[in-house]
Amino acid sequence: MSLYYKSTRNSKLRVTASEAILKGLASDGGLFVPEELPKLDRAVEDMKGMNYQEIAYIVMKQFFTDFTEEELKSCIHHAYDSKFDTEEIAPLVKADGMYYLELFHGATIAFKDMALSILPYLMTTAAKKNHVDQKIVILTATSGDTGKAALAGFADVEGTQMIVFYPKNGVSKVQERQMVTQKGGNVNVVAIHGNFDDAQNGVKAMFENKELEKELAEHGYRFSSANSINIGRLIPQVVYYVYAYVKLLEYGEAAQGEKINVAVPTGNFGNILAAYYAKQMGVPMDRFICASNENKVLYDFFETGSYDRNREFMLTTSPSMDILISSNLERLLYLALGEDSEKTKELMTELKSKGKYTVTEEVKERLADFAAGYATEEETEETIRALYDRTGYVIDTHTAVASYVCSQYKKSEKDNGKYLVAATASPYKFAKSVMAAIDGNYETADEFELLEKLQEVSGVEMPQAIKEILDADILHDTECGVDQMERTVRTILRSKEE
Repeated sequence: MSLYYKSTRNSKLRVTASEAILKGLASDGGLFVPEELPKLDRAVEDMKGMNYQEIAYIVMKQFFTDFTEEELKSCIHHAYDSKFDTEEIAPLVKADGMYYLELFHGATIAFKDMALSILPYLMTTAAKKNHVDQKIVILTATSGDTGKAALAGFADVEGTQMIVFYPKNGVSKVQERQMVTQKGGNVNVVAIHGNFDDAQNGVKAMFENKELEKELAEHGYRFSSANSINIGRLIPQVVYYVYAYVKLLEYGEAAQGEKINVAVPTGNFGNILAAYYAKQMGVPMDRFICASNENKVLYDFFETGSYDRNREFMLTTSPSMDILISSNLERLLYLALGEDSEKTKELMTELKSKGKYTVTEEVKERLADFAAGYATEEETEETIRALYDRTGYVIDTHTAVASYVCSQYKKSEKDNGKYLVAATASPYKFAKSVMAAIDGNYETADEFELLEKLQEVSGVEMPQAIKEILDADILHDTECGVDQMERTVRTILRSKEE
């Protein structure tokens, strides 16, 4: 049965999965969502013993129905290979009564690898299926991790051009070094003088600019996105939640049909939405614990029903979550509004013009699957230190936010069920913050000098992704103002034509 996609802002728009992947963002500014959320075609317990690739096919074939079995299996085979440093792809670690789903064993040591390893293959396959002869320009804003994962995924992929915008001074030193040393004749990295929301707004504005779209088409280009606003980014993230539950069954850590709670450090809302999609597919899950840092716009929304980005933007030690406009929330909102695209469009217009919107009590009640909490910088630091002292297990700052919020939820709800925490980045990616949390004497040390110390403390070998950037040449040094993003894209593309 074919599954089609529609825009959150226009339910009458109907495209195939491959068209949705190619477009990235709907022409009306909305996000593509499936006409209905599909169910798994086999029981979760029947997947015991399967590897990651096999489960990936079972999940993705339900969403990407216009891909043949051969096409989809080829994409999966090329994505989940030796670039991951563990055979399990996404190992589960039990520590202090919670299960940490390690999503950082890919080429760039962050969870974005899980989806961005496959997106280039999905996109190039989709281009062939739709007889696209234009060069695909992947335009992406990053708060730190998406950028490097997208750059690594698309580097030298034929028929693509990659442009990543990141906030100068808004990412960790390791994240920045990973991006600016990226090799590839088709990749470009630009630091903007602003924050992530500025970068994301600038990218969205270019997607919605019809004149720019026409101009690019005349030069043989078309835009697409590698952010989680692209359905080809979001659906592969559903896989690891299905996989995690299967592994809990396999290891005897959960009984058949036993519901688990899932805690996710949340910025753009894609990762936690993927867990929600897994539940809709039939995975036994109870609550989704949305964990924020001090930029707690999502916490406030789930508590009050009001989304308000009119607040001070905080720079924290968990920079990938330093976001005030969580784009993927629109997909959940659309469902909570009864798939009313007109109402969704109205609220998104309000957010753009006034910086805020409020949902009714009835809509808020439909979000009951979600709980929310936040961690201060001090609480994040203390969580890293306490977990290390108790167990020797070292987690990064983003995972610590989720771990803290999860433990608070467990106490307040007196819920002794099973808890799965999405461990979204390697501690090596935020070595200084992690080491300073474990021992305050490291607060003034150089981040790169602490990498070997972290190896000693954690007992985990330094990942290849870190080793290869230590002496790498800086290849990208372009910077621009927020109002110069479109001009910068034009300049980059013109230079490629010369």
